[in-house]
Amino acid sequence: MKKKRLTLIHTSPVMVGVFSELCRQLLPDVEAVHMVDESLLKDIIKDGYLAKRTARRVVNHIFSADQVGTDAILVTCSSIGKATEMGRELVETPVIRVDEPMARKAIEIGKRIGVIATLPSTLDPTVELIRRHSANIEVTAKMCEGAFEALMAGDTSAHDKIVSGGILELAGRVDVIVLAQASMARVVSALPAGKVTIPVLASPRLAIEHVVPMLK
Repeated sequence: MKKKRLTLIHTSPVMVGVFSELCRQLLPDVEAVHMVDESLLKDIIKDGYLAKRTARRVVNHIFSADQVGTDAILVTCSSIGKATEMGRELVETPVIRVDEPMARKAIEIGKRIGVIATLPSTLDPTVELIRRHSANIEVTAKMCEGAFEALMAGDTSAHDKIVSGGILELAGRVDVIVLAQASMARVVSALPAGKVTIPVLASPRLAIEHVVPMLK
């Protein structure tokens, strides 16, 4: 029997390892194919997440995955969420925005939702997505200044320390915390034991769990 295929579209090669491991755990019988375009994130940072030129390129990647043949497409960068939704309307293949399952779960947990990001281009789309799913919520957004620059410089320890500080700062003011970027998921397991008693949600595992029933 031919294996089903999941195509993952990334804006950073770092995400290939993260999602490969999740696919190995949760989708062992599915072929995972990775498409990486680092220039997308660089252009988003430079031009903003609503730039038409960047959106067209995202849609073209979705077209390419669909034309080659795949059973589902997962776009793993929250910054290109709006473009992902545009592409979804133009192909028959299911297209999943990585942060959608996380947003829905956060709304199920509580009405006071904290959103943490290391880039404005990710913070704004995630806040917008959550608010679009429910009007009866309060969103508190926090930018972790300097964390993204540390990560790009290879200083993962500094990145994780800044993000952990942001989580600890918000923890007493909200019912649940959402990490806007898939690259922040690593911080959850490193939080000080007992310091954070509310759920802290990261998108990678929730997104793959959402895909599982589609590919079975």
